Amino acid sequence: MLYQLAKKLRRSKRGQSLVEIALILPILLIILFGIMEFGRVFHSYLVITHAAREGARYGIISKDAAQIKQKVQDASPGITLDLSDIDVNPSTNLTAGVPLTISVEYQLDLFTPVLADIIPNPIVISTSSTMRVE
Repeated sequence: MLYQLAKKLRRSKRGQSLVEIALILPILLIILFGIMEFGRVFHSYLVITHAAREGARYGIISKDAAQIKQKVQDASPGITLDLSDIDVNPSTNLTAGVPLTISVEYQLDLFTPVLADIIPNPIVISTSSTMRVE
């Protein structure tokens, strides 16, 4: 009789752990996917920041807006930037001593459907880099 009671108690503990996992698993998955999406956003920010800096470094020497935009596109691997996402200011009359500002704005779509309902989708990432024309 004592054996049967112990066996019954073991079964009830298994059911308890299953319920606990069912309650905690959605929260853990949201946290996991949130970490992954944050990593994607941060990676995209680093890439476009690097691309804007490379475009500014190239622009202080080349002084052609179309070539500067092309350099920014080339310096952003894995991210598709349109020419309309890149702003060169000033785009003409680049004379020595004038500050050249390259601004890049990128819209990143989220992969996780639950987070896309919570966080505004797409996330707009923007950065700029300013250097003085030589």
